Amino acid sequence: MKCDVLKHYSMALRSGQNGIQLLLGAEQEAQHIVNAARTAKQARLKQAKEEAEKESAEFRTQMEAEFQRKVAESSGDSGANVKRLEQETNAKIQHLKTEASRISHDVIQMLLRHVTTVKN
Repeated sequence: MKCDVLKHYSMALRSGQNGIQLLLGAEQEAQHIVNAARTAKQARLKQAKEEAEKESAEFRTQMEAEFQRKVAESSGDSGANVKRLEQETNAKIQHLKTEASRISHDVIQMLLRHVTTVKN
């Protein structure tokens, strides 16, 4: 019986050492998996950041081009706008002069009538 107990104890000791070695190996493997996942995550974050910066730069370039186009249009139009406004103003002035000369005789007659009429 004593021999059986020693055999059992010896097997348990060996299997316990094997179990510890197995656990240590599993722990190292898990650490490698975690490190690989961490590295992959960092690489993906770096890639996402680069993509975002690229998109941002493209958008900024597009908006700058749109802004420059609008500036060019408005500055080109400012000369045309000034010319158009001058033409409209001159047309209105001419219209007012024409109307004034057309009705000036009637206005003078009305003023003379009111000035010379005596009311009681």
